[in-house]
Amino acid sequence: MNIAVISYSFTGNNQLLAGSVAKELSAEHIQISEPKTRTMGSIALDMMFSRTPQVQPAPETMESYDLLLFFGPVWMGHVAAPLRAYLKYLKSHPQRYGFLSISGGADGPNPKLTGDLRKRAGADPAVLIDLHIADLLPNREKTVRKDTTAYRLNDSDIHRLTYTMMKTIRDVI
Repeated sequence: MNIAVISYSFTGNNQLLAGSVAKELSAEHIQISEPKTRTMGSIALDMMFSRTPQVQPAPETMESYDLLLFFGPVWMGHVAAPLRAYLKYLKSHPQRYGFLSISGGADGPNPKLTGDLRKRAGADPAVLIDLHIADLLPNREKTVRKDTTAYRLNDSDIHRLTYTMMKTIRDVI
């Protein structure tokens, strides 16, 4: 099976995790980039106005894969804006895909995430894994956004989370 791991990461956490999963799957790892520097302000504006920023590489590069695994953060309960162009492409060019994420989680679960993915891609993901940094922190009852935003995955976290994700991914490939 020809699998692409496509990742966007604001903090680097999703990038590291995507690279580890891509290595386990012997899959190509495609890293999404933006021409403009991303800021917390641009994140808020993109989410409030449902904007889709310009990204590289172009979504059309996904055609030759049997399964696309998108890695990226969840912002305000929705898929991060840089992934939107790829999901929009899937809506008119259906392909099997999955969405995997490690993001803050200080505000709790993301109940609207599946609906957001369905709306943007035109179909439910074959695999959806929504993990939270808040679950990695001690005393998580008092976790706030500042704590989760500042956290960077360490080697032990990456190993453990990759193992967790691979158990689910292997069930769908």
